[in-house]
Amino acid sequence: MPTATGTAVRILTGGDEPPVTIPRDPAREAARRELSKRMYHENDPSWFHKALNAFWDWVGELFDAASTTTPGGTLGLTVVIAAVIAVVGALWWRLGTPRRQPVSAPALFDDRPRSAAEHRAAAEAHAAQGHWNQAVQERMRAIVRSLEERALLDLRPGRTADEAATEAARALPAHTDRLRAAARGFDDVTYGGRTATEEAYRAIAGLDHDLERSRPRLAGSTAGAHGTDHDTSRGAAG
Repeated sequence: MPTATGTAVRILTGGDEPPVTIPRDPAREAARRELSKRMYHENDPSWFHKALNAFWDWVGELFDAASTTTPGGTLGLTVVIAAVIAVVGALWWRLGTPRRQPVSAPALFDDRPRSAAEHRAAAEAHAAQGHWNQAVQERMRAIVRSLEERALLDLRPGRTADEAATEAARALPAHTDRLRAAARGFDDVTYGGRTATEEAYRAIAGLDHDLERSRPRLAGSTAGAHGTDHDTSRGAAG
């Protein structure tokens, strides 16, 4: 196919007719107008491709500049970059996706009051479907609601899981560690972006069962002095 310049020349000279002498500046302007027509630019790269090419050119220049100052040149720079990527990947895998932590932990319960039995039923329903996050949440709520129903905790709508565990540990000191672990598990899946497991749910469900059978420490009692719990079929409110 004829080139764009050749086409411009033929137009200016009238095809096969003898060439016409044209001053340099008018000839240049005529050629510029001819070459500015759309037909000559249909296959030009788009602005996006131009910007992308410019970006990769900049990256290449940056890489070349860095390789000249890194021991070992390009190979040394490649090793450094690979090491950095490996460290970042390991931290991401170990710590999970970074999430903004709340300034203060939200309340344990929502606005709709439910009984401990209702929370347990909801937890079991979630567990049956493999929804372990929701199952852990509802079981922790069942524990706290049960302690409130037994008058081991006062009714306080704004209470957090950590506060409930701390207060419950005073009446049930033998379960202090498990109560704190349950509160941490609740916070992890509710506010920390963690994913609960079946094992985590079974642990908190076991705690709920054991607390139901535990007698609280009474002030001035021998059992309370030693911080032990005794199995009983009824709680403090019974």
